Parts: sequence; C-alpha cells; structure tokens
Amino acid sequence: MRIRTAGVVALFALALAASGCGGDSDEPATKETPKAAGGKLVIWADDKRTAAIKPFAEKFGQENGVTVEVQAVPNEDLQNNFVTVSSQGGGPDVVIGAHDWIGNLVQNGAIDPVQLSDEQKAAFNETAVKAVTFNGQLYGVPYAQENLALIRNTELAPEAPKTIEDLVATGKQLKAQKKVTETLCLQVGQKGDAYHIYPLYTSAGGYLFGTTANGDYDPKDLGVGKPESVAAFKKIAALGEKGEGVLKRSIADTNSTATFTGKKCAFLVSGPWATADVKKAGITYDVSAVPGFAGGKAAAPFVGVQSFYVAAKGKNKALAQEFVANYVTKPDLAVALYQADPRPPALTAALDQVKSSDPDLAKFIEAGKNGQVLPAIPAMAAIWDPFGKAEAAVIGGADPTSTITAAGKTIAGSIK
Repeated sequence: MRIRTAGVVALFALALAASGCGGDSDEPATKETPKAAGGKLVIWADDKRTAAIKPFAEKFGQENGVTVEVQAVPNEDLQNNFVTVSSQGGGPDVVIGAHDWIGNLVQNGAIDPVQLSDEQKAAFNETAVKAVTFNGQLYGVPYAQENLALIRNTELAPEAPKTIEDLVATGKQLKAQKKVTETLCLQVGQKGDAYHIYPLYTSAGGYLFGTTANGDYDPKDLGVGKPESVAAFKKIAALGEKGEGVLKRSIADTNSTATFTGKKCAFLVSGPWATADVKKAGITYDVSAVPGFAGGKAAAPFVGVQSFYVAAKGKNKALAQEFVANYVTKPDLAVALYQADPRPPALTAALDQVKSSDPDLAKFIEAGKNGQVLPAIPAMAAIWDPFGKAEAAVIGGADPTSTITAAGKTIAGSIK
C-alpha cells in the first residue's frame, strides 16, 4: 500500500541515544521533528496481520505526510528473510514477529532497542514486557500473547480433567463407547513438536535451560539429556504408541484440530488460534489448563508474545521508532489485530475492551498462569529439531534414555 502527499511534512520521532540503549527512560517518548529519509516507512508482516495493519498504517502515513508500505511475507519465511536482507543492509523499517526471534535478531544485528517510557511499559501485561526484554533492554512492543490450553468438547467431557491420568481414563471410556476414535489430540507428527509436548515434559520434571540469578535463561545449563529429561521422556513414552496409545505420530499439525472439530476426539491441546475453527464446527467447548501428571509438577506451557520490532538497517529508524512507540501502543490497533487473529492482547486497555465479548481470553490467560516465557536466547534454535525428533522417536517406541541423551549431546554441540 502506498500513501503519497506533496511537500515535506514534519513527522514526530523519538530522540535516540547515540548508544542505541532503550527501555530505561522514565520520561515519555519524546517527539521531535526530523525528516524521514525518503519519506517512506516499510512494514513487514504475515498475510493475516497485513490486512489488519493496513488501515492504521494508512492513517499514520496521512498524519505524518509519508509513504507507508505494508508488505506481506509468509510467516514461515519472515524471520530468515529479514535476517538475510538486513545482513545486506536492506529490508523493512518495522517487522512483526514472535518474541523468541529476539536472540537471533540481536545476535545478527538486525533490530534496535525500542524506546518506551515507564508509563508506556506499565500499560502492558508484565509477562509480555519481560518476553521482549533481552540482556536488560527492551527490543519490541508486544501486542498479543499466547499459550496452550486444553480445549474440550463438553458434550463428551463435561468436567475438566485434573490430571493427565484423568484425561486418559475419560478418553479410553469414550473410545470404548465408540464415541471417539482418539483419546487426545496433541500434535506430534513424524518430526515431533517440542512446543506442544512441553507442558507434559515440564510436569514430568523436565526443563530446557536453567536460569541465572536475575531470572534470565542460562544456555550453559542445558536440561535436555540430564536425568530430569530422561525421567520426563519415560513418562511421555508410557503415553506413546507402545504404551497407552494416547500420544501418536499420526496426530500432526495438519489434522489435530480437524480431528477434534470432527468430534473424533474429546480433548485438544492447542492455543487461541484454534477457537475459530472450533466455533465454526459448532462444538460446545470449554478451555482449561493442560493437566499434568498425578503427583508431578504443574504443566507449564510456553508463553509466547507477538511483537513489533525496529529494524537496525532500516532507512527510516526515527519514523519506525515513532510508529512502534507512539502508535502501536494505542488500543485500537491492538484490538484490530485481535479481531484478525484472536489472541489475548498484551495491552491491558485493549484486553479490557474485548474480554467481555470473548470469555475464552480470560480462560487462556488462566491456563497460562503457570507458563514459562518461551526462551528467546539464540541457543533455543538448537533445541527445536533434535528435541522434536527425540519426542517423535520415543512416542513411536524408541528407548527414552538413549534417545533423549543423544538429543542432549546434539543440542550441546550446536550451542558450543
């Protein structure tokens, strides 16, 4: 989208410190009047968010007398494409993506810290602000957060299970009555899915990274391959294809929600993005926390945050800082993004606007109260593939001890 105006119009922008440090000021974001280089702001987002952002980008452009282009990039390509073009000195001025990109983006010099006053930061959910803070600096403006929960068909399962064992017992009974074909829809697939298995992994005592004294994830303390992870994978194996048959590689991202909406399964582990399909299917449902193992720890899903970032190599960094600090922080844009993709807004005022008409929001937030912020450290990139493959193998019947121990060695080697 392009918005063009004649003449040179002054725009508001943040006064940035020469060091680029951000997020520590007690003063409101200052507004000055430097000219935008070329008078154009380029924003990268995925297809779904592009449509929601365009009207607001158009308004921003009109108010500031600049050209605004919102360019759609497939979500699966967005981070890699951004890092690549940034390394070549090009790319957008603003990019929208998940908070766990931050470590990789900072490591590659692709994003700058964002300047928000303490008052502005206080307007957001505390967990969301923590998620976009890296090495003590604020690197993004959060707009939504998300976590997994248990979505259940209340016609088949009126009561929320307190433990995974309760869930299994109910699911088996429903299968025996031929009311369902699957006990649980938790996506695994042939390559595994570390994100979706994580609540059960943590309930069984497993962890990915320890934490430092200030609460940051410590890549030197890798939990994968340690005794805690072995014990956790033994419990996961007991639910697998050679055990209870609850966890299956045949349940994947391509069919997990569809199996649930087709009433072939009473329980679905998924996030707020699944509720639109559930409602469309006419399923009577409720949302609760993913249950953990009896006698184990509370299941801890990952808490993820979607955020706006300022590109370090952008041609209009002052304009980009103005957009994310003094425009993205307004409730109307956060509400529009929620309407495009119903995930709980990170901005408290936006959440207050929409929660009365969407009771699921409070339930997802409650389901994530024991959650752990998804690690944004660069070492997290080494986790996904080996951990997922180990999960799939163990669920398929491989030995848990040797499999997760080998995965831990692979991950440790990649981190070094």
